[in-house]
Amino acid sequence: MIVPAFLLALAALVGTLLVIRLLNPLPPLEPRPNSQAATGTVDTALGRSIAPLTDAKPDLSGVYMLSNGEEAYGARALLARTAERSLDVQYYIWRADLTGILLLRELRAAADRGVRVRLLLDDNGTAGLDAMLAALDAHPQVEVRLFNPFVVRSPKWLGYLTDFKRLNRRMHNKSFTADGQASIVGGRNIGDEYFGAQTGGLFYDLDVLAVGAVVGAVGDDFDRYWSSGSAYPASHILPEASQTEITVMEARADAAAKEPDARAYVDAVETSGFARDLMAGRTGFIWSRVRLLSDDPAKGLGTVPDNAQLTGKLTAAMGEAKREIGIVSGYFVPTKAGMDAFAALAQADVEISVLTNSYAATDVPYVHAGYAPRRKRLLAAGVHLYELRPSYGPGAGRARGGSGSVARSSGSTLHAKTFTVDRERLFVGSFNFDPRSFALNTEMGVVIESPLLAGAVQKAFAKEILDESWHLSLTDEGSILWTAGAESCGSEPGTTWLSRAMVAVIGWLPVEWLL
Repeated sequence: MIVPAFLLALAALVGTLLVIRLLNPLPPLEPRPNSQAATGTVDTALGRSIAPLTDAKPDLSGVYMLSNGEEAYGARALLARTAERSLDVQYYIWRADLTGILLLRELRAAADRGVRVRLLLDDNGTAGLDAMLAALDAHPQVEVRLFNPFVVRSPKWLGYLTDFKRLNRRMHNKSFTADGQASIVGGRNIGDEYFGAQTGGLFYDLDVLAVGAVVGAVGDDFDRYWSSGSAYPASHILPEASQTEITVMEARADAAAKEPDARAYVDAVETSGFARDLMAGRTGFIWSRVRLLSDDPAKGLGTVPDNAQLTGKLTAAMGEAKREIGIVSGYFVPTKAGMDAFAALAQADVEISVLTNSYAATDVPYVHAGYAPRRKRLLAAGVHLYELRPSYGPGAGRARGGSGSVARSSGSTLHAKTFTVDRERLFVGSFNFDPRSFALNTEMGVVIESPLLAGAVQKAFAKEILDESWHLSLTDEGSILWTAGAESCGSEPGTTWLSRAMVAVIGWLPVEWLL
């Protein structure tokens, strides 16, 4: 019998992948050094500046919204420069670009001062950083761990072919904690597009800098992930850095700090009134009850039952809406259950507003394909839909504005993940309204019980963001109309017949669980 050529090719491919898998097994997880989040740090510079604020409010947390890109970078640099005992840093993406290298340089400088640095990164977002991470990990005060690491380093995508079930689950968490005294939690990864350090392709994003009671919870949660079954020491995965490579990497970081484009970021702490106020105990924190919500890190191994995931905790913590829900999510893919829930809420006279990316603004078009087919049903149910328009004109470059806005910074793509309930409670974190956040990735964020902040975000939604968005509505014929001011479109703005066809085809495929 003659075997068809394509079957022979398929067998060869499967055999090759099996060989790659067998020759590149995951290394042993242990031994790993044991460590815990820093405590007893009230005698540090951060502790002394924050103590007068927290002593009178032991059960509350102070929060400061970081909507501006440069200020969000400067807050992280400030914590790194001020830390005396520890830095615990956890991110999904860390770019090998200007701001990414500058912040690695800040971590190294802190370690040089004797600060213990623990850096936990999802290995899917470390492209181009192997040498720098190995050099940083070689520092006696630094330990780097990689979450769900790729064993084959180049090309890394081979890992998806040989170990898809594991590698399809990622750590989407984002936190930056100094001396157990102050934490930054929110939607930003580390990279130029998140801090407004490039001229296009920037992100609207939002973080919260917190002090007080919630910081201990962030530290405990970091420890859970640090000691989880998915957090491998970088030394088990990456080649050991030689002294020459370490010197080269340090020189590269120092050279990056001298580039003209780096000046604003290198000076961000010195020029920031917020930074000076924080160290003087004058920062305008909003004090409220703040609760950290986080997935069990075992979700990265697929061993957490559905009823124990963040989604249920978030629903319980935010409470039942009686009047209004405002959702901001760059990647909005409501499942069938989500559609039914929105429809039921709208029928109960709860006003629901959703802001997500338009096709022209999104950086992940295939996710848009999971959202687009559901728009008509959402609109028919009474949900208000808004899609961000990309802004490439003045203001689309670096985010130079002040921090008066709580929900925006100059950009062209929505990346923030936040929502409010009844203008009383506010969530800020890494959680998107999509199946990947529901079931695959680990997520985290904070629920802030503050009518002041929740109301401010809703006002910003109404007065600022919507000015830069399309408002969607249904015509009498049942088609979608996109409206922005006096402009209206009967077909999706920024698309062609080919892109619309692509979105339709992807929407028909059974891939929603991947989006």
